[in-house]
Amino acid sequence: MSHAFIVDYRKRSTTAGQEVSVPVTVVEVPPLKVAAARIYRDAPYGSRVVAEVWGGSRSDDLDRRLPAHPESGTDATGHFNRVEGDEVRLVVHTQPALVTGVPTKVPQLFEVRVGGEKFDDRRAFALKQLGQELSVDQLAREGEFLDVLGVTKGKGFQGHTKRWGVKLQPRKNSKHRRMIGTLGPHNPSFVTYRIPQAGQMGYHRRTFYNMRILKIVKDPRQEPITPVGGFPHYGEVRSACLVLHGSLPGPARRLLRFRLPIRSRVSSVEKVDIRYLSTRSKQGG
Repeated sequence: MSHAFIVDYRKRSTTAGQEVSVPVTVVEVPPLKVAAARIYRDAPYGSRVVAEVWGGSRSDDLDRRLPAHPESGTDATGHFNRVEGDEVRLVVHTQPALVTGVPTKVPQLFEVRVGGEKFDDRRAFALKQLGQELSVDQLAREGEFLDVLGVTKGKGFQGHTKRWGVKLQPRKNSKHRRMIGTLGPHNPSFVTYRIPQAGQMGYHRRTFYNMRILKIVKDPRQEPITPVGGFPHYGEVRSACLVLHGSLPGPARRLLRFRLPIRSRVSSVEKVDIRYLSTRSKQGG
């Protein structure tokens, strides 16, 4: 994370139109590579794959995840063009070799839905993208909003007070102070899920809605974004990155997924006026 001085774009804010300091998060977003395309058809027991086609060129990164992944020929492509379905998805994978801050070499594999009105157009687009790279420019522009999906920092097994913030028991309480006062009424004769109790804290899947893109940096070598000494627990940003307003879930090296916002009520999007983006050392220097 870092901080930036921007002109407050929030119209209902008390500082609207003024220069304010805001926290920002820099996320490295190397391009995704398309490995395959699939057609799904709705069935009585859920969607099922009715056709799929894999790219002809093998990827060294993908071999680490799928050592014997299939290679489709002309027959599979012809079947893919003939079959009808309800949804088209792309099978994409990350490229860890382009990110120096993440130590893993094994890519993450997942599916991305192809949107559009006509099914034939979506199928043609999926075939055209086989073996190609999908950059962040194809997802959003500066000033737009995104939903961010990630896994929060794990904090292990914690007690009632730290996990839920319940009030401490009185000083003269017997045996326990950092404990809830009751487990609920006698009836129903079981403990409901509403009762705050000890348990796993953190390492949960969370979605952050409507995170605004303040800036898209395509080449950090021409437009430096890394602070002096590098980001703590991460290092240097060398590929394309996003600068988002606010914080995001999880530690510095954990995978995040972006999608178009599903709760956005903004009709017009304007580019944010950034006056200053800090690149000073984050290590106390």
